[in-house]
Amino acid sequence: MATKKAKGTKRKTKPVSRATRRRAVSKAKKIRKKIAKKAPLRRASPTKARPTAKTAGKPTPVSERAPEGVSAPPSRPAQLPSEERIGVVTHYYSHLSVVGMQLEPGATLRVGDVIHIRGHTTDFTQKVDSLEVNHASVTEVGRNDDFGLKVIEHAREQDVVFKVRS
Repeated sequence: MATKKAKGTKRKTKPVSRATRRRAVSKAKKIRKKIAKKAPLRRASPTKARPTAKTAGKPTPVSERAPEGVSAPPSRPAQLPSEERIGVVTHYYSHLSVVGMQLEPGATLRVGDVIHIRGHTTDFTQKVDSLEVNHASVTEVGRNDDFGLKVIEHAREQDVVFKVRS
C-alpha cells in the first residue's frame, strides 16, 4: 500500500562539507570571470575620420595612365548577338531544381529550345526538357503563363534568361 507524502514537508538533504561547498563556489566564480572577460563590441564613431593607408612606391607617369572618362571594357557583354532576352527568374525551388519565370512581352518558350541563364553567380546553358503550368506538362508557354522550368544547375531570383538562336 502506497502512502501519500504530507504537503509542506521538506526533503532531507545530505550534509555537505565546507571543502565541497568551497570548490563549488570557486568553480562558479571562475565561470563568471570567463564570461565577464569578453570585450564589448566597439563601434566606430561616425564623426571620427579613419586614417587612410599610405601608398608605397612611385606614382605612375601621365603617359602610362588610362585616359579619364574611359572605363575598362566589361569582362562579358550583357547580351550576345546570338541570344534574345526572354525573361527573368522569379523564384528557385532548390528541392526540385525548378525555376519560376516571368516572360517578357512577345516572348514564348517551347520544349526543345536552348536557353542561357545568367546572373551574379549563375551562368549556364541548357536545353528545355520540361515545362509545367499548374502541375500539368505543356509544350509551349506564353507571356501570361505562370510556369515552372526544370533546370540543371542552381539559379537565383533576378537571373536573366536568354533564348539562344540557332
